Amino acid sequence: MLGFLPPIVVGVIALCLLVLNTLFWCSVLFVVSLVKLALPMRAVRARIDPLLNAIATQWIGFNSAWMSLTQRTKWDVEGAAELQYAGWYLVNCNHQSWVDIFVLQHVLNRRIPLLKFFLKQQLIYVPVIGLAWWALDFPFMRRHSKAALRANPALRDQDRETTRRACEKFALVPTCVMNFAEGTRFTRAKHKAQASPYRHLLKPKAGALALALNAMGEQFHSLIDVTIVYPQVAPTFWEFLCGRTERIVVRIRQLPIPAEFAAGDYVGDAAFRGRFHRWLARLWEEKDAQIDTLLGAERGPARA
Repeated sequence: MLGFLPPIVVGVIALCLLVLNTLFWCSVLFVVSLVKLALPMRAVRARIDPLLNAIATQWIGFNSAWMSLTQRTKWDVEGAAELQYAGWYLVNCNHQSWVDIFVLQHVLNRRIPLLKFFLKQQLIYVPVIGLAWWALDFPFMRRHSKAALRANPALRDQDRETTRRACEKFALVPTCVMNFAEGTRFTRAKHKAQASPYRHLLKPKAGALALALNAMGEQFHSLIDVTIVYPQVAPTFWEFLCGRTERIVVRIRQLPIPAEFAAGDYVGDAAFRGRFHRWLARLWEEKDAQIDTLLGAERGPARA
């Protein structure tokens, strides 16, 4: 709608709307969160958590509103109409940009329960938004280097305990647990450094996915597998705000979760861990091929 304005002006307007929207809904969120903090009983949580999720849903809805006002993006989405709001889901997606989070929220808001992301511990210190994530029970995970884990194997237990506690809270209210299996944003440099066998993806990290399934596997109705493609190039957040993202392609599919993954011991059972890795590798091969097909369709047939 504001496409006639210079991109930098659009970006400033979009950023101002984002900040105002965030400050308003976070203030409401914090007031309600104080009740949960003061009365941490399970019965109180069962009533307060749906209210907090409803506030977050409105927050996301207004984000979609300013996106529609400021962006000229053409959305190509398939698979969203088949989703159902009631229930618990595990959501997995490829990861290229901070924009991915806004894409997922825009496409999935009110179609499935509120997405709860696994976040890096450092993000809790982001002004305002870090506290909002904490109030909404987003789990914050510490990142340990391989050297640190070798020196102190007990560090592995920290994220497992964080996942277990978070999933216990999620069991009270229908929730979607969101995971970027790659663990970080895709870049060509990272792709080369890890010698990824996939063309468009980094190697998936199975740990958080396996722990979530182990903690809540029987409660999850299905896996929602999301693939995001930016046909031109994955935008930076500022480029997105400036309206420079011409087209976004999203493909969604629901997949059954093998029953054995709800009860297996990912950490202690090497055979189970191998089966889980092979299952995830097959999903990643299918996703990589899908991205290849979508990019090929966007570029059109090669000329002779």
